[in-house]
Amino acid sequence: MVYHVLNRTVGKMKMFRREGDFEAFGRVMAEAHERHPIRVLSYCLMPTHWHFVVWPEADGQVTAFFRWLTHTHAMRWRTSHHTVGYGHLYQGRFKSFPVQTDEHLLMLLRYVEANALKAKLVERAEDWKWGSLWRRLRGSKEERAMLSEWPVPRPREWVKIVNRAAPDAESQRVRQSLERSRPLGDDRWTAATAARLGLDWTLRPRGRPPKQEPERRK
Repeated sequence: MVYHVLNRTVGKMKMFRREGDFEAFGRVMAEAHERHPIRVLSYCLMPTHWHFVVWPEADGQVTAFFRWLTHTHAMRWRTSHHTVGYGHLYQGRFKSFPVQTDEHLLMLLRYVEANALKAKLVERAEDWKWGSLWRRLRGSKEERAMLSEWPVPRPREWVKIVNRAAPDAESQRVRQSLERSRPLGDDRWTAATAARLGLDWTLRPRGRPPKQEPERRK
């Protein structure tokens, strides 16, 4: 099963403030991949958070990779910024959401690789050096080797697709998955996956159920 994995900083603090911060994370990412190999389909580093799309081959791979990555990066970041003892860097444990391996996966991969473009950090998505789209097109042989083939065919004009504005319904579907920690797929697959993983609560409407009026005696 493919997973969308996300983590954010405490209070939206900028953890990537300069090029050296991105490069340092890249080194931790490479080391994490060497210690705890996992198939990485895409990723994007943003100033206050990051996204990954991964395809584990065995139970425990997602936890092993991201637990080591998050802990080691936070520890090294605090040391390099002389803020050891100032509290947590990340909000908490990473979040992960299962994704159906069909057009929903392509929807998510587009969302992740267009992240910097949507945030207006670049004029073209492939110009963002801190993501998989740049790495796949312009990275070194070693950098490209960390990215795995996708379980669905990549469209021929993928770069053009990523640079085009996604339909509102598509973006909304991904945002709902993020906001509700909900599996991303068609309705049937989502319901079945949520039931199997004990995530039924992610499908229920937010807030308290409406208050029932007491029956009146006739």
